[in-house]
Amino acid sequence: MEFGATVGFGVALKPEFWVGPRESGDGFRECHIAFHASDRAPVRAFMNAAFDVGAEVLHPARLWPEYHPNYYAAFVRDPDGNNVEAVCHTPE
Repeated sequence: MEFGATVGFGVALKPEFWVGPRESGDGFRECHIAFHASDRAPVRAFMNAAFDVGAEVLHPARLWPEYHPNYYAAFVRDPDGNNVEAVCHTPE
């Protein structure tokens, strides 16, 4: 799926991995990379595994109702400085 220069990869009409260009700033600008999880347990496992190897946890696993009622996600910083998210969109 394409939106201008941004491309989503995954099953038709439901991309799970998006890639887009850097749109502002000089030099490094972090990327936000999100991976879909089948339920909430893998989101917590992702966060715990990242923490165990010393990654910075940006936002612990929790509900994000400002996105939608079942948006459950955790965000960590990877070694290159990117914001990596694991997200589940279904109820527990």
